[in-house]
Amino acid sequence: MSKQQIKHLIECRVREDGLMETGVKGVKLYRATTSIPCVPAVYEPSVIAIVSGAKEAVLDGERYVYDDSRYMCCPMSMPVTAGTPAASPQSPLFGVYISLDPRVMTELVMEMDTAGGARRSGKGGPRAQGIRLAQWDLAFTDALLRLLQLGDNETDMAVLGDARLRELYYAILKGEAGFFARQTFGTGNAIARSIAHVSSNLNEPISIDDMATRAGMSRAVFHRKFKQATTMSPIQFVKSMRLNTAAMKIAGGITVNEAAMDVGYVSPSQFSREFKRMYGQSPRQWSDAQQLPMEMV
Repeated sequence: MSKQQIKHLIECRVREDGLMETGVKGVKLYRATTSIPCVPAVYEPSVIAIVSGAKEAVLDGERYVYDDSRYMCCPMSMPVTAGTPAASPQSPLFGVYISLDPRVMTELVMEMDTAGGARRSGKGGPRAQGIRLAQWDLAFTDALLRLLQLGDNETDMAVLGDARLRELYYAILKGEAGFFARQTFGTGNAIARSIAHVSSNLNEPISIDDMATRAGMSRAVFHRKFKQATTMSPIQFVKSMRLNTAAMKIAGGITVNEAAMDVGYVSPSQFSREFKRMYGQSPRQWSDAQQLPMEMV
């Protein structure tokens, strides 16, 4: 019943396709009535919960489909392809996008560790890297409903919004993806910190040696641990992040050269070669063929 209430709240508040702010920082409602094939995207640390329809994402060849039975947890920035191939006016997709605040998540992980509440196994699928799907459980569903029930009341949002978002974070950390998320937001996760730095500095030179040094590891150890955490080598990851981000920028309307510079390419010809190698089209062809929603999740 709670899930149906969540769907009803979204249907009543979101009248057009795209993302809509809720008044709580990082929490947005989502509607899609157009079929969009999987295209380059970057998932920031987030949870996406779909209450009607389905979304899919592909990370390094692994396909993830999530709907009203499983929500998607992505605790680190990840270059993916994502889309809503089954959405239509007759079968609209409704969902909620929840940005994961690293500071609050880390605080909760530390509190859970101190209280002895984080001692759970990491079971739940052979591949835990990058993205994890988790069953909607009662705690997650009730916490999400309580958050969305604040509605448009500015006073309720101001007084209760942060507390109810924290309650939702706690439900995520206790749920099926909780062990996976705690590994990321634990104070000792140097790989997550390295990824956050890369995501925030795509326009600057990035070397694997610098990434390893920031993580306090040798190059060989860093390479092995990075691939365990993301399925990709550090070089693959940085290139995918840059090209996916550039593809989104181009589809959003900026020029090819601006997109290349924004993600750290000095040579336009190198950018064009690597772009075509990854997507099978030149940046110009991509610009002509793709018009992505500005806020696709």
